Amino acid sequence: MGRFDGQTVFVTGATGGMGRSHAQTFHREGAAVVVAARDEAAGIALAEQLGERALAVPLDVTDEQQWAAAVTAAEQQFGPISILIANAGIQHPPTLIENADRSLWDTVTAVNVTGTALGIRAVAPSMRRGGGGVIVTVASTMAHGGTAAFGPYVASKWAVRGLTRTAALELGRDGIRVVSLTPGVVATPLITEPLAEGVPAIAEVFDPEPFAVPRKGEPHEISRALLFLTSPDTAFITGSELVIDGGLLLGPALPA
Repeated sequence: MGRFDGQTVFVTGATGGMGRSHAQTFHREGAAVVVAARDEAAGIALAEQLGERALAVPLDVTDEQQWAAAVTAAEQQFGPISILIANAGIQHPPTLIENADRSLWDTVTAVNVTGTALGIRAVAPSMRRGGGGVIVTVASTMAHGGTAAFGPYVASKWAVRGLTRTAALELGRDGIRVVSLTPGVVATPLITEPLAEGVPAIAEVFDPEPFAVPRKGEPHEISRALLFLTSPDTAFITGSELVIDGGLLLGPALPA
């Protein structure tokens, strides 16, 4: 038996580097997994790969109607949603605040902040019907300081942290925990591939050598942290955030 038998896990951005890992990991642990992705064909392919207990739903997280349809489809297939992994998010090429187009700010905010808020709003009634649940938002180490040339992304992830704490206060008495995961630099296409033509990939300019764990993280390490955050072992944790960054936020470590 798996640790998540009988539970329905809804993963947004489920076909991306980390989202795919999250969907696969929860499915291996016995959960029914809702593969929510803007790329419908990729979502269907992943659900077919997972097999039984997997459902693909098209979802642009900025679209309220798509959220409603996706939650309805999930409930019809598996019953109330137990866990939401609000994983969908976007990064942007480096640009100074004074040079950032309004459209860039609007797009990043719409996906990273509004998309997360719409997800919380859409799944909360389903979780109440099921007697409770867990919502995990995804922040970033960039949301613990400032990072030059990434103002829209940094601002959006700071907002996710505040949204998480507020939602935890609003939903706690309904048996719904809301927690946040703060990944560091993880080896996904968002990091290993260029964000735009002529711009180096983040992996090309990020040097992990000074930090306590001198390497990039792997998607499965983030997924395993999610298993912990959403398990009964953490039933007394809400409104908190788990940083999993190899010591990046701590700063340079002493050499061996």
